[in-house]
Amino acid sequence: MENEIQTHLTLIIPGKKRDIHATEKRDKALRIVGLVFTYLFLAIAAFVILVPFYYMIAASFMTEDELSSGSFFPTEGNFLDNIVFNYSNTINSESFPYWALVRNTVIVGLCTTCGSLVITILAAFAFAKLNFRGREILFTIFLATMMIPGEMMVITNYITMSNLGLAHAKQNQFQIYLTLILPFLCNVFYIYLLRQNFKQIPNELYLAAKVDGKSDWQFLWQVLVPLAAPTLITVFILNLIESWNSYVWPKTIIIRPDADMSVLSVALRGTSFQYYEHEAYRPMYSWQMAATVLTTVPLLILFIIFRKYIMRGIARAGIKG
Repeated sequence: MENEIQTHLTLIIPGKKRDIHATEKRDKALRIVGLVFTYLFLAIAAFVILVPFYYMIAASFMTEDELSSGSFFPTEGNFLDNIVFNYSNTINSESFPYWALVRNTVIVGLCTTCGSLVITILAAFAFAKLNFRGREILFTIFLATMMIPGEMMVITNYITMSNLGLAHAKQNQFQIYLTLILPFLCNVFYIYLLRQNFKQIPNELYLAAKVDGKSDWQFLWQVLVPLAAPTLITVFILNLIESWNSYVWPKTIIIRPDADMSVLSVALRGTSFQYYEHEAYRPMYSWQMAATVLTTVPLLILFIIFRKYIMRGIARAGIKG
């Protein structure tokens, strides 16, 4: 039928068939050019992003002389000996107690993430399924707070922690944990993300649960939470990464100078890596690069393992507004 119509148009309008083929060729050429520019842009962006990561890893394998000369590839000495020397001295450094810092960072990250997850679930359920006066206005106010940069809250949070008796020169480890955890137990973005996911679940399930005699609490934990598992995994991973990378607040609130009472991000920036050689201390930037690798790689592994859950959770939450 299409061939007959095209033949008919060709007979009526001279050159019509030739114009159609020319248009198809032009569209195909434009599509190919568009794909070339798209992949070229992605390749350049990937190069710009990956080069610093490569150099961080390569610098941790170099000797200090190679690093000082601006070398881009480790070439001097025994490659494996350089790795063992740099990483073993970094881990065993008294000024950078790696395992104590990892312990503190993991404790703060897990406590912040788990506490935030519970608050996020309860708040998202209230805003998505419970009908109460002023719900939409209150949620709009919550969303409006996302426009306030987190750095603007540092001073008020510091005053709050000080008034609670947690920020002072004689902080113990438990007080440091509290100052790092309490201000970040509520995250409006994650509440919004989970609320959007809860709103996709039909209200008929809620009404059916009520008919079966289920309470709101039972419906939340037995129905909503299992259905929203991908989004909850997303919230958990993103919150943990955010806590792991946090620098401004820990740097501000940790007053004790003890290295083993800090967290990785603060210690990495504030530690001076030095090696005693020829009766003088020599700065070791290769050790600092090794410490950076040891701080960054766990997050990369975590993201690689859970990346599909993160993408799936965000996609599910964005289907319905």
